[in-house]
Amino acid sequence: MECPVALTSTDVARLADLARIDLTVKELEQFAGELGVVLDAVAQVSAAARPDIVPTSHALNLTNVFRDDVVRPSMPLADVFAMAPAVEQDGDSTWFRVPRILGEAA
Repeated sequence: MECPVALTSTDVARLADLARIDLTVKELEQFAGELGVVLDAVAQVSAAARPDIVPTSHALNLTNVFRDDVVRPSMPLADVFAMAPAVEQDGDSTWFRVPRILGEAA
């Protein structure tokens, strides 16, 4: 079965840009073909779906094994902030100071 939408190097370049991945022209061409194979496989699975079969996310029924939430006293905020590597305060507000990620502006 042929994939309904073939990926081009331009499509892969856009995806790589969104994922913040630098790819060479050779890699763009290679991944366009490889991702096309993945899309073909997904299309084959989709074509096998029948209207009388209910879609499932898991073959077995799963049950939640977590305990019920119980409200109880927590650690005082002063103790929590005392253990933090860095905190900031502004008037009555206090928060954890963490390093900026990915060089993005705040």
